[in-house]
Amino acid sequence: MKCSLRVWFLSVAFLLVFIMSLLFTYSHHSMATLPYLDSGALGGTHRVKLVPGYTGLQRLGKEGLSGKSCACSRCMGDAGTSDWFDSHFDSNISPVWTRDNMNLPPDVQRWWMMLQPQFKSHNTNEVLEKLFQIVPGENPYRFRDPQQCRRCAVVGNSGNLRGSGYGQDVDGHNFIMRMNQAPTVGFEKDVGSRTTHHFMYPESAKNLPANVSFVLVPFKALDLMWIASALSTGQIRFTYAPVKSFLRVDKEKVQIYNPAFFKYIHDRWTEHHGRYPSTGMLVLFFALHVCDEVNVYGFGADSRGNWHHYWENNRYAGEFRKTGVHDADFEAHIIDMLAKASKIEVYRGN
Repeated sequence: MKCSLRVWFLSVAFLLVFIMSLLFTYSHHSMATLPYLDSGALGGTHRVKLVPGYTGLQRLGKEGLSGKSCACSRCMGDAGTSDWFDSHFDSNISPVWTRDNMNLPPDVQRWWMMLQPQFKSHNTNEVLEKLFQIVPGENPYRFRDPQQCRRCAVVGNSGNLRGSGYGQDVDGHNFIMRMNQAPTVGFEKDVGSRTTHHFMYPESAKNLPANVSFVLVPFKALDLMWIASALSTGQIRFTYAPVKSFLRVDKEKVQIYNPAFFKYIHDRWTEHHGRYPSTGMLVLFFALHVCDEVNVYGFGADSRGNWHHYWENNRYAGEFRKTGVHDADFEAHIIDMLAKASKIEVYRGN
């Protein structure tokens, strides 16, 4: 009898050990495969995603849960909505020329120096070193907060803005980017009154309010020398045309357009149509690389097919379109493609 009881107890004990072993194995496997756990035991209040790798548990913010890179209704930089766009877009190229990317690749250097060839050559790096003693030379767009929405308006100079009534809508954006002359006084109802970024080259430059970033689009080393001079000694007064000897802008907000980014647009997007992309295209792709949502105003012809500027009374003043420097039709095609890919919203005006 005692022997039978001993055998029975041993059998029950073995069975209990076996069952507990199965439960432990199952629970361990479940922990490893469940994608989310309640993080209360970790002292948090959010859900935690278990991510494979060597870092263990990784707490995800809202962007991790939604899979979006921003808090906008549409995030320009998110892949997967257009194969055409994804095959062209390169987020690794900075639109700003800084201390960190001063050295241009040889092919970029050659291409850039031929845009407006100069009789006298200059060492670009030496020129930049001097310039970056006057202006920051940093990339202000390096870090993006995925829990915010950076909405940007790219405002062109087309006559189709006249009578559009877009002004209030334009002013509602975080960044408002304008180019060259682009007056706002007297046209506020149609083009808005605010500006955060103004893109110009030396021959089109004008004074700006202190709260506006001047983005210099350089076509030659002399342009870099000019901005350094215009913010200090005022010695340079002529490039291929008369330029302002002094410029009133906020030095801390001066940014330099990256020639490598310039060539990237020429190679990948406008595909060598025209000698080089227009200022409008340069600004548009700058926005596509630093913004979450991009809305485009004042590009293309007006409703009558005329190409002119919104501040001009002559509707037939758009002779720039006939120069052959830019391919306006192909650039219009690219804008249409971007709109169809849901990367931009285009407001056509009148």
